[in-house]
Amino acid sequence: MKHEARVFRSLADETRLSILCLLMQHEELCVCDFMEVLGITQSKASRHLRYLYNTGWVSDRREGLKIKYRLCTHSDTMKEKQLQTLAEVMNSHPIAQSLKGKLCHWLERKPKTGDGKEDGQTGVRT
Repeated sequence: MKHEARVFRSLADETRLSILCLLMQHEELCVCDFMEVLGITQSKASRHLRYLYNTGWVSDRREGLKIKYRLCTHSDTMKEKQLQTLAEVMNSHPIAQSLKGKLCHWLERKPKTGDGKEDGQTGVRT
């Protein structure tokens, strides 16, 4: 039961719920995206992403100096059901629409590197 309590505790934070909501709207994001859209520091974004990573909600992959985060795809049917229920609840919430708008606006104006890829700060999982 300790694991289950930790998993549900991970959802009891507005910042972590907002991060999950953003990842439900966009396949993959880096720390700089969360910083900009949520108006939080790199430290706070990384701390919450680490918590979500450790409880199995998100996975990551390195792309050069950046780390990109995405929702975990699970073979665990219970976790899939939890994620589906969370998506249904979050998508009906007015804040989800606001976050979606902020994310779209940020991604449109996000600086690009010389190779045409999005630029951003490093998102390091610690």
